[in-house]
Amino acid sequence: MKPFLLIETGDPLPSLRRHGGFGHWIRVAAGLHGREVRHARVLDGEPLPSAGGLAGVLVSGSGAMVTERLDWSERTAAWLREAADAGLPLLGICYGHQLLADALGGQVDYNPRGREMGTVELELADAAATDPLFTGLPSTLPAHATHLQTVLAPPPGATVLARSSLDDCQAFRWGEATWGVQFHPEFSTGMMRGYIHGRADALDREGLCHRSLLKAVRPAPLARRVLRRFVHQARRRAHHGA
Repeated sequence: MKPFLLIETGDPLPSLRRHGGFGHWIRVAAGLHGREVRHARVLDGEPLPSAGGLAGVLVSGSGAMVTERLDWSERTAAWLREAADAGLPLLGICYGHQLLADALGGQVDYNPRGREMGTVELELADAAATDPLFTGLPSTLPAHATHLQTVLAPPPGATVLARSSLDDCQAFRWGEATWGVQFHPEFSTGMMRGYIHGRADALDREGLCHRSLLKAVRPAPLARRVLRRFVHQARRRAHHGA
């Protein structure tokens, strides 16, 4: 069976690293066994493998910004662009979502509406009803989010699948097998609370009450289902030689 590649573009907050890195969080939430995955810590300069031997790719979040145009990020974007063109199943999460959008010709920058953090309400677009990752889900559902930059304009030809009150592109699909999600399907409630605690000073400076955000955190199992559906779709495509 072809392995999945976990591209790690960042590390969790120091207070949460006892739970492992982003690659570990995503692997566990996706229901993947350790032997089913390979890791590439591109932020440390690790090389990316040939896309031909992979079942699918998951790209993590990061504390970096796409607009910084860091060398490792630009190299990863070029690799992702080729992989997307080749039809390899891709799922970008947060920074990964933005990096995919940028690589495919979309626009990424700071969200003019400000920071989005906490358990947010996703509103699914009509197109989500026929999307393999979102079909059958309720029209609104909770998801965990934490970001400053966002996809201001999706890539040409992409379909927007979800939005929130602060973000008009919470999820998109490009082609048949490339998806980006701004939210964090891998986050548990404990991880979400840990991020709010870690950003408490910044939130308060920005006029956002971190205590209120903490109280509003709730489970987001349907968002996690999107992640597991991606794995199922990628495995099915690999099995059928798509």
